[in-house]
Amino acid sequence: MIVVPAIDIRKGRVVRLVQGRAREETLYGVDPAEMARRWEAEGAERIHLVDLDAAIDGAVVAAVRIPVEVGGGIRTFEDAQRYRDLGAHRVIFGTAAVSRPDAVQAAVSHWPEAVAVAIDARDGRVAVEGWNEVTDVDALELAATVEGWGVVRVQFTDVRRDGTLVGPNLEAIEALGRRTGLRITAAGGVSDVADLVRLAALQPFGVDEAIVGKALYEGRVSLAAARKALAGEEATR
Repeated sequence: MIVVPAIDIRKGRVVRLVQGRAREETLYGVDPAEMARRWEAEGAERIHLVDLDAAIDGAVVAAVRIPVEVGGGIRTFEDAQRYRDLGAHRVIFGTAAVSRPDAVQAAVSHWPEAVAVAIDARDGRVAVEGWNEVTDVDALELAATVEGWGVVRVQFTDVRRDGTLVGPNLEAIEALGRRTGLRITAAGGVSDVADLVRLAALQPFGVDEAIVGKALYEGRVSLAAARKALAGEEATR
């Protein structure tokens, strides 16, 4: 399992929100490209970029040599195409999986390995529109549906835990892995290296990436410590 640093951009700055709420924003930097270079220098194998303003910009992608995945406001095939043209290794659809399934399906048909769907759940139901709206769509049902479209990866976030440092929702992540054969990027709530080791234990259920944001920015997790702990986890298998 690899650890993927998150870079959330709002108004051109690096920020972190709590449960997606803009009013609970913490500023961590004014240069997203420089932040990406920092994580690359510290050994990151991939960057998770969230463009909260949906302003398509290739600066971060161009700043590093490692793959950059992009989410946030990708609603149409054309949105995804523009990010791919800028060099994004993976594009992540969220709300569109509910409101514009045709766009997701078109993207999957063009880039089967380069499209992921973000399943953001609050109490088991899918949250959309920047997590401001909770639908009646069951998160596990949506996962099974997108798998049927040919999607091979989902990013699962428990919205209630995101930015809270209370630990990931291991039970929900395992349930997702049991329900589908999808590869899973786990996000939301990671507070320390022990949380990453717990997530790594879910690799038999498809978990092979963990997105970490606030814990990295607050110094609770370092990429070096994470690599060492996860190497130990692998050695015990």
